[in-house]
This record gives sequence, structure tokens and C-alpha cells, in this order.
Amino acid sequence: MARGLDPLNTLLVVMSGADSPGGLALAASPRAKKELGISNVSRRFEIPHHPDLLIVPPRMNLYIEKNIKINELFKEYVADEDILVYSIDETFVRVDASEKLFNMTPHEFAVQFQREIYHELGLFCTIGIGDNMLLSKLALDNEAKNNRNMIAEWRYQDVSKTVWRISKLTDFWGINKAMEKRLNQLGIYSIYDLAHYDFFHIKHPLGLIGQQLVAHAWGIDRANINETYKPVSKSIGNSQMLKKDYTKIDEIKIVIREVAEQVATRLRAKSFQTECVALSIGYSKYSESTGFRRQINIDATDSSKELVMHCLQLFDTHYNGEAVRSVAVSYSKLVGNQAIQLNLFEEATTTLNDRLLDQTIDVIRKRFGFDAIVHASSLLEGATAIERSHLVGGHAGGMDGLT
Repeated sequence: MARGLDPLNTLLVVMSGADSPGGLALAASPRAKKELGISNVSRRFEIPHHPDLLIVPPRMNLYIEKNIKINELFKEYVADEDILVYSIDETFVRVDASEKLFNMTPHEFAVQFQREIYHELGLFCTIGIGDNMLLSKLALDNEAKNNRNMIAEWRYQDVSKTVWRISKLTDFWGINKAMEKRLNQLGIYSIYDLAHYDFFHIKHPLGLIGQQLVAHAWGIDRANINETYKPVSKSIGNSQMLKKDYTKIDEIKIVIREVAEQVATRLRAKSFQTECVALSIGYSKYSESTGFRRQINIDATDSSKELVMHCLQLFDTHYNGEAVRSVAVSYSKLVGNQAIQLNLFEEATTTLNDRLLDQTIDVIRKRFGFDAIVHASSLLEGATAIERSHLVGGHAGGMDGLT
């Protein structure tokens, strides 16, 4: 729309890292998906050449701005607690309490939302209606996007004619390729098979997730839109998908260091220390194994120096030489940072100086930006921190103008 183009009839793909063969398609117009077979997991080298195809970078600041405006429209009809922003382009809206107030059915609400979003922003939207969030999401993904009016309604009584007829397991909410493979091993090849698998026997091979999937196959979802999930154990982390496969150990360690320090900064900003460090390394799709995730319990700390050391220790211990495509670091078992844990092997002044250094760097970056002060290693080949510091949600903000 910002380019003055028709969203439905333009060949366009939004791509992160389009200058690299491994660039990832984040979104594609309906026509691009239909005619060129582009999906949201397509890589740059998989995109077929077409003279009319526009390959454009992400503009996350713009998307956030429009997302806010759309959700403000919903607030004219329902209370805040009846809105759940699911992602940058999807929102759940519960209209039960507003039906009598506006004398509208759920379908009429859907039509009204479509009209207002189009007139206000020029955007088309698809809407799934259901007795719960699961059914509305399934209706959206599996029917609404193909209907002329872009609306679909799935109810409990229609499960056998709707949910059970979803053609592929991976078209079902919560089933990815890995889960599909595990279900196939149990003789489950369709949503109908899943619905009729023994609810109690599936717990042994798949745990509670398996039982949840069986319930979902019957359209059952007891999640409440206004009940915010509160994890038993908090953690702070970050992950990074690399633009290419990294094979040089020095370059991999630079990225690990950068991610570990980035998460350490967030840890201090929230006034926490961590007692558990976890490192996840994802290998290239051409590798024999998928990667590893390991963690280690430590004395409570928020020191960048110590946390980087623990991450590199985990890497040195478990890395087997495969090409690396993703890096993730997380800190859990969080405690308040009111005290400093000293040990017998370091001078107290050393620990205090490291803490003061971290705090000083945090202040400088908060005031002048991340790249106001960086490690020399962040200027080397393979480093990503400086580039990523200018991203929004891991993608280009894109407010400098259209490209």
C-alpha cells in the first residue's frame, strides 16, 4: 500500500538479508505465493526469477505502526481484555460481551472489521470465526484465506466436516515437521487419525503435548483470551539466525560472545542475576545432526565477562565441528541483583571493577546507542552485533524511505 500497489495483485516478497543467497522470505503477496510458490520459509536462492517480482526489505517500524492502528479499531467494539495480539499480523478478538451492545452477530462483526480496516488503512484482512481461539485460527488458516469474502466460521458441531478434513498435519496449529514425523511413527497421518487416537496412551510417547493435540483435533481449546500466561520459571534470552553457515570457530565464538553480552545487558536492565546459563547451537540443514542445547548451573551473576565465559565453555565442550546456522543464549533461575557473590579465587576489587565496567557500558549504550562502544571483535568478519543493533524485532525498521 505504501508503494501505491494493489496488495492482492502485485508480485512482492518481503525478504530479510536479500543480498545473501540464504536470505529468508518473511512474507509474500497472495499472487507471489500462488504463481511462484513462495512461502514464508523460502530462501533467496529458491525464489524463481520473474521480471515483475519485487523483493523488498522489512519495514518493522511501519508494520508496528499499522498493527497498533488496527488494534485501536478493535477497541471501539470490545474491551481491552477481549483482545490478544498474537503476532505482528494476527489478533484474536472476543466479541461475546459486545454482541448485544451492538446487536451484531460474530459474522457481522467480521464484516465490519474488514470494512473499517480497508477504509482506514487500505488493507485487506482474512478472519476466522470459532467457538474458541483454536477453531478461529484453524478457520483462518485453512478456509478463510481461500474464500471469496475472506471469512470462515468453524463451530464445535462442524469439527468432523472441517477440522478432520485438514489435508496435512502441518496445516494444523501446533504441528511442525518434527511433530509430524513423531505422529507418523505412531500411525497418525491425518487429523482424523489424531482425533481417534487413544487420549491416555498418547501421553507416554508424546507427553501432555500429545494429549493436547488429541483434544485440539476435537476442536477443544480451554485457553482464555484474558488469562496471561505466567511461566513458573522466568528466563531472559535471545536467538539469532545467521545469514550463512558459519564454519570458522573464531567467527562462531564472536557471535556467541555478542549474543551472550546482549542478553547480559537485558539481565542487568531488569535488575536480575542468573544461576543458570543455556546455549543452543543450530547446525546447517546440510549437517547430519540438528545441533545441541546445553546448560550449566553457576553462582548468581550478571557479569558479561563471566556469562560469556560460561557460554564459550559450553560451546567448547559440546561442539562437534558442524557448520553453524543459529545461536541462542538464555539465562534462567533469576534472582535479584541486590548482592554480589564473591569467591576465593578472585580479588574483590576485580569483581567490583568488572561490575562497574558493565554498568558504565550500559549507560553509554543507552544514551548514545549500541555502537557507541563495542568490542574490537565486533568489527571482524562474521560479527553481527553492530548490524543487529539497528534492527527492530530482528528485522530492518525501514523508515528511511522505500527501497
